[in-house]
Amino acid sequence: MYDNSESNERQTAKYAARFSGRRAPTWHGHLAHVAVHGLEARATSLPQTANNGEAIVKIQACLMVIAVLVIAHPGSLAAAGSTAPTESAAQRTARMKWWQEARFGMFIHWGPVSLKGTEIGWSRNPGPNGARGSIPAAEYDSLYKQFNPVKFSAHEWVATAKAAGMKYMVFTSKHHDGFCEFDSRLTDHKITNPQSPFHRDVVKELAEACRVAGIRFGVYYSQPDAHHPDYRTANHARYIKYLHGQVGELLSNYGQIDVIWFDGLGGSDKDWDAPRLFTLIRRLQPEIIINDRCGLTGDFSTPEQTIGAFQIDRPWETCMTICNQWAWKPNDDMKSLKKCLQVLITCAGGDGNLLFNVGPMPSGAIEARQVDRLEQMGQWLAQYGQTIYGTRGGPYKPGKEFVSTSRGDTVYVHVLQWRGDSIVLPALPKKIISAALLTGGRVALAQADGEITLSVPKADRQEIDTIIALTLDGPADDIRPMSASANIGDGLIRPSMKATASNVYQSDAQYSAEKAIDNDADTRWATDAGTHTAWLEIDLDHVLTFDRAAIDEAYAGRVQSFELQAKEGDRWKTFYRGTTIGDGFSAEFPVVTAQVVRLNILDASEGPTITEFQLFSPRKK
Repeated sequence: MYDNSESNERQTAKYAARFSGRRAPTWHGHLAHVAVHGLEARATSLPQTANNGEAIVKIQACLMVIAVLVIAHPGSLAAAGSTAPTESAAQRTARMKWWQEARFGMFIHWGPVSLKGTEIGWSRNPGPNGARGSIPAAEYDSLYKQFNPVKFSAHEWVATAKAAGMKYMVFTSKHHDGFCEFDSRLTDHKITNPQSPFHRDVVKELAEACRVAGIRFGVYYSQPDAHHPDYRTANHARYIKYLHGQVGELLSNYGQIDVIWFDGLGGSDKDWDAPRLFTLIRRLQPEIIINDRCGLTGDFSTPEQTIGAFQIDRPWETCMTICNQWAWKPNDDMKSLKKCLQVLITCAGGDGNLLFNVGPMPSGAIEARQVDRLEQMGQWLAQYGQTIYGTRGGPYKPGKEFVSTSRGDTVYVHVLQWRGDSIVLPALPKKIISAALLTGGRVALAQADGEITLSVPKADRQEIDTIIALTLDGPADDIRPMSASANIGDGLIRPSMKATASNVYQSDAQYSAEKAIDNDADTRWATDAGTHTAWLEIDLDHVLTFDRAAIDEAYAGRVQSFELQAKEGDRWKTFYRGTTIGDGFSAEFPVVTAQVVRLNILDASEGPTITEFQLFSPRKK
């Protein structure tokens, strides 16, 4: 994971230096399989008696040693094929099914660094790929000798995840600092080191607790390793053997592993000898799901600390923290229940998952306030989980004020913010049989002129999510995704209207003025770098009356002063003045009647960029 004090883009550019080292030797998984399973058969054929118990233990120990030697030193065996079996589209869909239906998982960043309350990995000096943290390496690397989290309970962590409605867990088996939270036989820099007062295999305990509770279990593994002496040196090939060996241990010694979550900080596939590594992974755990941070595309994408864009042709998962820091930090700012749930809902609406991170304390317990927040999320999901679990995003692409999910013949419209008295959506290509307000109350449905209007009395609107279920006369999953207004409701501006601007970023049509009125939250009107004043003009086709406006700024904080104007003859008359805009800005003003209006930006710190601009008719009395 990246240090949240610096943008992902900057850190990727800063730390993703390429390394051209020699590839690790060829893997010989077939011979390893034969050797290991031959001994395993011998062990399981022995009767379980007191006299041969020691022999069985010795054979089982041999299994582990052989597996590690094969993984870490593949050149010691004769060559065998290294190509993973071809997977059909149907097989891939079946393998990914549980994960895509789960929608919500728990991410856990934890280790001895929690004693300091600083960021895991990044606070080491030197840190990953030369980063400069605040704790000298000698001190950082010795923290495990003081680390004794006596309140750690794998079953309590898993119970918290289950109470939150989470369906899977991913734990940091090794972060960028190189410290292992599992009993690796390839290093002493681990939680089970004799000098560790804790001396317990955390990965083992979590894997077992997840199985008991019916929660899927995955491991995070960082390829960058600030502690290993061979990492990104002339001996990097030796480090690759170590990396592959540890991955082999994780996938051989802990039962079924459902997800392996790499974090290469932008490294290429050559940096990790990823093609051979993936072959090894698929052999050891054929059903495992792999992310995209090992230089190869993997099974899913991983936007970090941001909600992914709508995408139905490739699985994705937003990883985000419940507070600000990945690891535990005293008095860290925690997200509100509204923010937490709306992030989850918006991820589902974009056809993605949310991997939500907690950082347990040095004691081994998760902070009580974080547990409470997760339980509150679970209570909401207990009521409305059918609109999240097992759904697909769409058919309406997410907007600022609502998203949609679907399952079977039902479309769920999640209204996250009301700007008008109703929302207006493009008509669906299937008949709507009924509309119901799942969150309680009444919803009025009107269909005319290719549009659907949904109106909910103010008393029946929910602060976090007002959920409207539309039952169709056929399945919703074959409806082509469509853009819809971010709650245009009684909004007046339509994509067909004429929009012009004083400046367009590099004269590129994908950033034209029309993008600010196209009802698509994924597009925007943008201006050139260094632009400090600009205007956006809309011709409403004919004279209209309005008393409210809504503006979404793509990069909040750039606009410092602006005005809204209406054209009277050849002159512009200002009817509203404001300072900052940000995301989700709205304004009310005395009734205006005009055909041509303008957003006139008087001062911006950098090129103004507007996602959506909308005007609204006066409310009915």
